[in-house]
Amino acid sequence: MTEIPDDVRELATRLFDMARNGDEALLEYIDQGVNPDLTNQDGNSLLMLAAYSGHENLVGALAQRGADVDKQNDRRQTPLAGAVFKKYGAVVEKLVDAGADPHAGAPSALETARYFQLDDMLARLGAEG
Repeated sequence: MTEIPDDVRELATRLFDMARNGDEALLEYIDQGVNPDLTNQDGNSLLMLAAYSGHENLVGALAQRGADVDKQNDRRQTPLAGAVFKKYGAVVEKLVDAGADPHAGAPSALETARYFQLDDMLARLGAEG
């Protein structure tokens, strides 16, 4: 395995922190060529981190820039399932509007909403309990 240079590792860490914190300056890096599907050591994409942290504006902007809305992490979780679990309705709507599949992943967003009896999330996913 190739050793990652310290400066590259530091930049990647900064980018993942930006996604977690909802820092829209991240978009400038994407616009300059950073892969919108960049993932960390756990397979979490920038979109996953933004979604799981409740940053709907950043989620929408990443999706518009080509981030894979159904990209699963190493545990087969999707950004949509994470947003459902955290009950971030606005994030769920952004992801659904961007074409996220409520059946993708394990557990899927639909399975998560049903398991936790999240009727509001089921409605946002276009499903019933």
